[in-house]
Amino acid sequence: MSIAIKNTLKINEIYLSVQGESTWAGLPCVFIRLTGCSLRCTWCDTAYAFYEGVDNGLEEVLAKVDACGIRLAEITGGEPLEQEGVYPLMDALLTKGYQVLLETSGAVDVARVPKAVVKIVDVKCPGSGEEARNLWSNFEKMVSHQDELKFVIKDREDYDYAKSVIQKHNLVGKFTLLFSSAFEHLKPSDLAEWITADRLPVRFQLQMHKYVWPDETKGR
Repeated sequence: MSIAIKNTLKINEIYLSVQGESTWAGLPCVFIRLTGCSLRCTWCDTAYAFYEGVDNGLEEVLAKVDACGIRLAEITGGEPLEQEGVYPLMDALLTKGYQVLLETSGAVDVARVPKAVVKIVDVKCPGSGEEARNLWSNFEKMVSHQDELKFVIKDREDYDYAKSVIQKHNLVGKFTLLFSSAFEHLKPSDLAEWITADRLPVRFQLQMHKYVWPDETKGR
């Protein structure tokens, strides 16, 4: 019974698109969106993944990913680390030669994530409503030369909070630091101006897919 559960995942969607965020932005990528998340960020754009999904066996998931014909895969959610089956999925993708990205909320321990998987870890700012869920010990379990920290900025308070986190934890030079404006909450130009005014050594980014496909909510 335990083996069956471990090798089953509740999948919201699997689709081929262009990576819209992180240092991998612009590359064709297969997205594997898992169902379920215990967080409720105020700016969340994938609330449909909280509950919607279909059980898939591991081999079924791998076959769907293989059919896309792209060797870059991102596991996302929801919060993918809330499903036990994500660990054999990551192992299997690596074994098959995929470059694997993992987008995670920062509220779940990343210690069991294979080191070869690029972890893109959120830091929840106050505007998300989930600041208390940040698991600061994750910083010690990330790989400095490849992993990335993402701050979604909703307003000036979030921006100042993100700066304080970077300073407190001495994050400059440890990881790639990504700053995104919360879509339809903060003008990207405002965030870009704050970053440049402070000479902050972070990477400003847009959610590229939302500008390319502004009317799409799923599969992009």
